[in-house]
Amino acid sequence: MTDRNEKLVFWGCFIALITTSFAFITRAFLVNIPDLWPAEFGIDQVQGQELFGAGIWPFAISIILFSLIIDKIGYRAAMVFSFVCYAIYAGFALTAYGTVHAEGLTDAALGEARKDAFGYLYWGSVILGLGNGTVEAFINPVVATMFSREKTKWLNILHAGWPGGLVLGGILTILLGAQAAEDWRVLVYVIALPAVVYLGMLLFVRFPVNERVAAGTSYREMLGEFGVIGAAIAGFLIVKQVGMVFDWSDAMVYGLLAVLVIAYGAYCRSLGRPMMIFLCLVMMPLATTELGTDGAITGIMEEPLKAAGYHPLWVLIYTSAIMCVLRFFAGPIVHKLSPLGLLATCAVLASAGLFALSMTEGLFLIFAAATLYGIGKTFFWPTTLGVVSEQFPKGGALTLNAIAGIGMLTVGIIGGPLIGAMQENSAKSELQAQKPGVYETISKTDSYFLGEYTAVDGQKVAALPEAQASEINEVVKEAKQGALADVIIFPLMMLVAYIVLILYFKSRGGYKPVDLHGQEHAEERHAATEA
Repeated sequence: MTDRNEKLVFWGCFIALITTSFAFITRAFLVNIPDLWPAEFGIDQVQGQELFGAGIWPFAISIILFSLIIDKIGYRAAMVFSFVCYAIYAGFALTAYGTVHAEGLTDAALGEARKDAFGYLYWGSVILGLGNGTVEAFINPVVATMFSREKTKWLNILHAGWPGGLVLGGILTILLGAQAAEDWRVLVYVIALPAVVYLGMLLFVRFPVNERVAAGTSYREMLGEFGVIGAAIAGFLIVKQVGMVFDWSDAMVYGLLAVLVIAYGAYCRSLGRPMMIFLCLVMMPLATTELGTDGAITGIMEEPLKAAGYHPLWVLIYTSAIMCVLRFFAGPIVHKLSPLGLLATCAVLASAGLFALSMTEGLFLIFAAATLYGIGKTFFWPTTLGVVSEQFPKGGALTLNAIAGIGMLTVGIIGGPLIGAMQENSAKSELQAQKPGVYETISKTDSYFLGEYTAVDGQKVAALPEAQASEINEVVKEAKQGALADVIIFPLMMLVAYIVLILYFKSRGGYKPVDLHGQEHAEERHAATEA
């Protein structure tokens, strides 16, 4: 990377990704700290998580939808759109502040003002999520095109921007804690810093022509790489997520899904590449392992940190720093192990780390186990993007970004809730074993995507005598930590899948990227399966 324009493009994309992580960590802080948005706008925990989720699901949807049109509208237009989304979010957040700080508000008027402000925050969060997804929609294909012969290496370096941003954003959030308690708008301004920087860096650069477009691969061929089956997977997750947000009936969800998939299939006339579909399925346990378990592990580590007098955000900063540093050194590791070898190794490390965390006590040992898990999960996401980009260059931005969107949506709809259900089942078993007859009096029944579940009701526990409630909470805490051993099923599934892929490529002479500008490898010459 010696050309000045290339440097501006790459590091501009890197800072754009930092902006998304700044948005993530500052919003998590605003929503979860009682003295900030909960106190300012009178929102409870459910409403707070609703606000946080409003910035997540649009991210996954926009990264897929923009991939369908980004080669038509251009990378610059997508980049400007993402910046505009950040600006609109900031405007909505500041409007919400002004709404509840208007002069002369009585108690009743303040209640109405808070409702209006919540609306500004919610739709501002949705627009922010769209902007975040658009960032990934353009940076991934740009970097994969610029470094077409070292895609996995440079996609890993690019995605060091996400944990790097969490480290910087987390430290800034801690340092600005006192100012934020007085005026939380300072955290909104924090997002503006990298956003303005990447706009200035990328506004006038020369973006590369996507290798799919440069090679003359048609739009229909791009859609065919993903195919009807891939579209059905992504379409189901998108429509299901939107249906959950807007409370659509099952008939509406599946009816709309059928229309979209039939239209997609009628145009592309391809079922999709078998390996691409396989990788989409593998992305589901991958995303659950990397993102779905983070909340559980953070919860385990927060208690000893608080006891030692440290801010809980140091948990996220520590694990993010591990990921940031290691991703910068992905090149030699990929060269030594190959992309699939690296993924298989990471699956082993993540499994070992989760198992250790399920039974470890004490601050030092917990950090040691978390370090092992952190190293394991570091390369999952960007290396998978690298494999997809190297094996399916005809898929252009679509295959590269759609698999990321599938991962994000899976965590929200299936993976995250499933891990929660695993923890609740573990708590149920331990309470029934240690305190017979108690669980039935302190539990509640609810449902999620995979069916009904029972969970400990915190309000019922809080109503018990203090000593009894403390004993129950301790059992629940230990049981939920132990449930991490059950989560190992996800990286183990991935390990089996990677071994299958390694053997597949070994039978064909070893793993080799596909070169759209030269001769494709023998195993990749066949066209997508025709429907």
